[in-house]
Amino acid sequence: MEQRADWLPPVSPTPLEPRPPERPGTPPTTRLKRLVGPLAVLGAALAKFKAVLLFLPKLKLLSTSGTMLVSIAAYSLIWGWPFALGFVALLLVHEMGHVFQLRREGIEASAPMFIPFLGAVVSAKSLGGNALAEARVGLAGPVLGSLGAALLIPIWLLTGDDFWRALAFTGFFLNLFNLLPVVPLDGGRAMAAMAPWMWFAGFAAMIAVAVAFPNPIILIIVLFAGLETWRRWKVRRTGGEEQERYYAVAPRNRVLVAVVYLGLIAALVYGMDATHLTRTFANA
Repeated sequence: MEQRADWLPPVSPTPLEPRPPERPGTPPTTRLKRLVGPLAVLGAALAKFKAVLLFLPKLKLLSTSGTMLVSIAAYSLIWGWPFALGFVALLLVHEMGHVFQLRREGIEASAPMFIPFLGAVVSAKSLGGNALAEARVGLAGPVLGSLGAALLIPIWLLTGDDFWRALAFTGFFLNLFNLLPVVPLDGGRAMAAMAPWMWFAGFAAMIAVAVAFPNPIILIIVLFAGLETWRRWKVRRTGGEEQERYYAVAPRNRVLVAVVYLGLIAALVYGMDATHLTRTFANA
């Protein structure tokens, strides 16, 4: 879940070489922010991979508050500490949605732990006893996370400060990205309650996104999504009665999951449109 480049410094000219004249353009630090900023948002999804979930509980020294402070410090290098603090708070609200629902399902869940540039994770032994429970757990994060981002809109309107507008937009984008219909993202968990053919439809849509917007993080997600989709299909085909029981979801519940899933997507798209802030980097 839930739910993740090496930079080389420019070579300075030797004393025997003439230093090239300065060229006008975007400062290196601004270019770095423009590239790393979106990657930090997209990278939040990577923390939902199973390997990370299994590894983090073994790190006894980590805690929610400690890892939050480390993440805030890391994100502040890109956005400054006020926005970094707000971004980590949005991640916390999102992950607490998963925690609340896991505990409602009777599953022990850890408090969220944060990984700089990879978001946050929650450790749990399972995602529920059946596909419907898995879908509820998966959707709980974006539901609570979307509400958290929406609460920033009244603050923006009352203060007129575009800081809150930009933070709300980032929160909407974060939750919308997590609703992409592939495992390990939350949308893929929702697809557990849908028909199996929808798993492959979601994977095909993810490939289209990767082709249209090539990005290392998206490519990694596509790789893991392909492996997980194939694994699920094989288990579903060969798992016998146990798998049949796991994926047995009443038609009414399938419709409810679909309504929540599609409704969330529509609301988040509208929220992003309402809070979109055009910014130029000419004077950044």
